[in-house]
Amino acid sequence: MAAPGGSAEGGPDVAVPLDLVVSAVDVHKSFRDVEVLKGVSLDVARGEVVVLIGPSGSGKTTFLRCINHLETVDQGRIYVNGRLVGYRTDRRGRIREERASAIARQRADIGFVFQHFNLYPNRSVLDNVCLGPRKVRRVSRDEAERAGRALLRRVGLGSKIDAHPAQLSGGQKQRVAIARALAMQPKLILFDEPTSALDPEMIGEVLTVIRDLASEGMTMVVVSHEMGFAREVADQVVMMDDGAIVEKGRPAELFDRPAHERTRAFLAKIL
Repeated sequence: MAAPGGSAEGGPDVAVPLDLVVSAVDVHKSFRDVEVLKGVSLDVARGEVVVLIGPSGSGKTTFLRCINHLETVDQGRIYVNGRLVGYRTDRRGRIREERASAIARQRADIGFVFQHFNLYPNRSVLDNVCLGPRKVRRVSRDEAERAGRALLRRVGLGSKIDAHPAQLSGGQKQRVAIARALAMQPKLILFDEPTSALDPEMIGEVLTVIRDLASEGMTMVVVSHEMGFAREVADQVVMMDDGAIVEKGRPAELFDRPAHERTRAFLAKIL
C-alpha cells in the first residue's frame, strides 16, 4: 500500500498539543473510484464528546474506522495521543504502514463499539469482556475476570456473566460490547451508531451507559442519529456530508442556529 501523503508534516512524534486525544489532518479515503473522505480535519480534546451527524453515506463510519486504522488513509494523518496511527517513519524519513503488532498495541488504547455488537457467539458474556485484556494486555485470568464482573455490574448486566450472546436482547448485547471496550482501559472510545440496530425500547438503556461515561470524562467520538442525545451529551457536534465536514460547533449553536444550508436541510428532515 502506498504511504499516505498530505499536508501534515513529520512522523510519529510531531508536536500534537497534549490536550488533544485525536488530531486528524486533511484525511482522504477512496474505495476504488469513489472518494469517501475529502480532506477531513478534526481535533478532539481530552474528555470531550464529539458526535458525528449527517446522512447515510456521508463518510462518518469510514472516518471513525480510519481513527483506529481499521481503514487505511490515502492522504493526510491521524494522531491519537500524539502518535501517528497506523504508520511510522523509516530510516530515510519515508512514511510506512506500521507492523501489525504495533497497530494492535495502538488499538489497545482505542475502544470501538460497533453497530452490530461483534460479540463472539460461542463465548460467555464474561469471556467476551475478558478476552482482550488477557490476550492483548497479558492480564491474568483471575484479574481479568474480577475486572470483567465489575464492568458488567457497571453496565447493569451483573446477572448475565454466564449467558451467551444469543440469550441477550440487542440492548444487552450492546452493553456487553461497551463493557468489553472499557475492559481495555482505553483512552478513547469510538461508537459507530451504537443504537441503530436496536428496538426503540432498548435505545435508552444503551444511551444511559454512554451518558454515564461522558459524565466521568471519557473521551468519545460517536456516530449517531439520536439528535436528542447529541444535544444533551455532546461537547461538539460535527455535520458531515459527501465526505467532508460541513460545519461543527456546540450543540445549541448547530441545532438552533445552523450556519450552512445543508445542515439546515438535514435537520429539517429529522427533527
